[in-house]
Amino acid sequence: MSAPSAPPSSLIQALRTETAELHVALEKRLPFFSEQLDIDLYRRLIAAYHGFYQPLERQFQVLALAPTGLDQSLRIKLPVLRMDLMALGLDETAIEALPACQRLPQIDSPAAALGVSYVLEGATLGGQILRRRVAEQLGLDASSGAAFLDVYGELTGRRWKDFLQYLGDRNLGDEQMLEATRAARATFICFERWLDSQEVLL
Repeated sequence: MSAPSAPPSSLIQALRTETAELHVALEKRLPFFSEQLDIDLYRRLIAAYHGFYQPLERQFQVLALAPTGLDQSLRIKLPVLRMDLMALGLDETAIEALPACQRLPQIDSPAAALGVSYVLEGATLGGQILRRRVAEQLGLDASSGAAFLDVYGELTGRRWKDFLQYLGDRNLGDEQMLEATRAARATFICFERWLDSQEVLL
């Protein structure tokens, strides 16, 4: 008789529960499945993603609080976003001039960094569905402006499982758990507000 699969760790469960409502609310406002999605809106959307990921990834590097034990160099998204923007017609000067988000989630502890990472890594998983939509609607693929939506390629599932395993192995106390979920929620809230300010949401 095979052993039952292990239930999700309390940290993973807490992150899922605490962010579920915010996740659904943001998904409903993203224009990927709207008839309004054209190449111009898509370009502005990727530029807005760049404006959020650039300062956030820089903050991770400066604070040196990124989760240890995971190869963070494999999880940096900014170079791929820049590559997409260039494929969509922006040059280096235009990319450097893009606005950057000033109101970021506070990353003031390793637990908070885990919470932020949970949202960013989850977004890479969701990108698989968006990638197919963008291919159908706009005819774009990884070489013509949609690489970010498939940033891990065939390794997407494996890296998500590795990340969940990493979270499952963390033994956090109640206070650290609260820090992680608070940071995850803040990431969704800051991201939605930023995309709103860039006028790319429905």
